[in-house]
Amino acid sequence: MKEITDIIKAYQKATKEKKKTALATVVKVEGSSYRRPGARMLITEDGQLTGAISGGCLEGDALRKALSAIVQQENKLITYDTTDEDDAKFGVQLGCNGIVHILFEPIIKEDELNPIAILTALQSKRENAVLATLFSLTDKLQLGTAMLFRNEPILSKIPKAIFDKTIKDILEVSEHKTTTFKVYEHNNQQIDAFIEFIQPPISLIIAGAGNDAQPLAEMAYLLGWEVTMIDGRPTHATPQRFANAIKVLVSKPENVLAQIQIDEQTAFVLMTHNYNYDLELLKYLLGTNAPYIGTLGPKKKLIRMLDELDLATPANQIRVHGPVGLDIGAETAEEIAISILAEIKSVFTGASAMFLKEKKKPIHVYELKNN
Repeated sequence: MKEITDIIKAYQKATKEKKKTALATVVKVEGSSYRRPGARMLITEDGQLTGAISGGCLEGDALRKALSAIVQQENKLITYDTTDEDDAKFGVQLGCNGIVHILFEPIIKEDELNPIAILTALQSKRENAVLATLFSLTDKLQLGTAMLFRNEPILSKIPKAIFDKTIKDILEVSEHKTTTFKVYEHNNQQIDAFIEFIQPPISLIIAGAGNDAQPLAEMAYLLGWEVTMIDGRPTHATPQRFANAIKVLVSKPENVLAQIQIDEQTAFVLMTHNYNYDLELLKYLLGTNAPYIGTLGPKKKLIRMLDELDLATPANQIRVHGPVGLDIGAETAEEIAISILAEIKSVFTGASAMFLKEKKKPIHVYELKNN
């Protein structure tokens, strides 16, 4: 989501400066690639790039393709094939042993359903959503970013002939929370659909506004997470100390839940260094559906708190991550922040946090379904 946020900001800036733009989206990958489907990049006519569609090997050629789309005012699908000697000849040299399909869409401001308008609507609410991008590997028909779905179609330019089929597949993606690919037929032409499930960014709520919380809050912001700071001390919980937090609350533990929203993308980290504050807040959090609760400090501290709360059940001992973080040998506040963020990310993605070199399956796996 951070990439989308950055792209929207860059587009707004470019619009003020009266620069034409195009959006590049990775819509399909066969084999290995640095970025996966859903990676996006905004290109301005003077060559400014926001976001990324590769590790840097495609961006130069992507600029030329984007300018072509802008000049011709039409969507273009470009395929980069690492097995094709011409790609190396032209200096692309992906080096990832894969085929990457990238859709270029010129942004037409007057079009109320242009890709940026759809991405802006996506960003406007903290809810799960589905984006449908339609393209063709066999024809020139490139419909592009075509629908935003949230319980119902919010914005759509999908042709009526395939609307019902697309909606059926979108509903399935929304229900199973799994990105997928489909193939439709329209006017005797094949239309490929990249149907992308998108969750809101992680909401990281940090209880404790000490100096050691500052790198955690800043790194989470760099990841595009929404950071809320909570502390009982008005001298510590200030917007000046946590400039990138969306909320900075001075609050007693019993008043915290009334001031925040908890959803399936919410993580709490208790690091006030005040035992009684952490104890009371933990009591309230265990009565919520918060999917992640972490406590700074040794395991015996967590066990003591659970015992005092008379909540020392096996389920709660598993549920609460204490000590919070992955074992990376962290010592400094910055290293501890990396440890905490890595664990939270792995929990929300269901990843193992193992060494990638020991992973037998591909790093990124999409469930591919075709009609």
